[in-house]
Amino acid sequence: MIGEGFVSGTADVNGTRIHYVRGGRGPTVVLLHGFPQDWYAWRRIMPRLAARFTVLAVDLRGVGESAPSADGYASVELARDVHQLVEGLDLGPSHLVGHDIGGMVAYAFAREFPERTRTVAVLEVPIPGIEPAPVLELDAPLWHAGFHMTPHLPEALVTGRQSVYFRYFFDTFTVDNTAIGDADLAHYAHAYRDPDHLRSAFEFYRAIPATAAYNAGRTEPIDVPLLLIGGEHLFGPIMPRMAESLRSNYGWSDVRVDVVENAGHYLVEERPDEVAGLIERHIG
Repeated sequence: MIGEGFVSGTADVNGTRIHYVRGGRGPTVVLLHGFPQDWYAWRRIMPRLAARFTVLAVDLRGVGESAPSADGYASVELARDVHQLVEGLDLGPSHLVGHDIGGMVAYAFAREFPERTRTVAVLEVPIPGIEPAPVLELDAPLWHAGFHMTPHLPEALVTGRQSVYFRYFFDTFTVDNTAIGDADLAHYAHAYRDPDHLRSAFEFYRAIPATAAYNAGRTEPIDVPLLLIGGEHLFGPIMPRMAESLRSNYGWSDVRVDVVENAGHYLVEERPDEVAGLIERHIG
């Protein structure tokens, strides 16, 4: 699917089963996906990074080949899944890179396990609980967050219609609508193929209040280098203000911002070479 040198595996961690795809050699880079995706979102970046790093792309709890569970969807709990996975594979201190929901998890990982985090990059997501909350002056509609947080209803309406529902987001939140093709859409629909896997997608959103409370309470000094990456046409414009708040109010000593021009939310697939270059420079 992404060339030779990558292997797929699962591990029992933190009371669940987590699937991952691994390849390359060198310092570890952990890649964490967002909604409605799985590890495959990083397919265009993984071979390039694997030339210099051990690459570990993870299916978050309940997505793809990872097992759904009744709870455990707050970002810090997902970060503990990833931490136990990395430790169990003996991959050592890691560089964390997360997009969307995965960005929240990468941030929580750095907060929870700073001694095991070399660097962290958060792509295309406002970090919940960071005050003052950035004003979202966006053209794109963000109605779905409240809908996804509604108990039971999204699963009932979206089950059996995953492809139609996911296509809406890929078309709305990309500049280049060809970046995620029909075969890619089919892969993602399979990753959320049944009610239990689909429920996991919405549980990520339902856990955002718990994630916000965790983040709001973490203001101690932290010297892990943090990179915020945003697409020009979605969250890029708010990243500088969020970076300043993190420096001033949340103890981060080293925060940088990069905005990918003419890109939307799914910039990992829309602009993979530029994103890979930013990750490599940050890890540098």
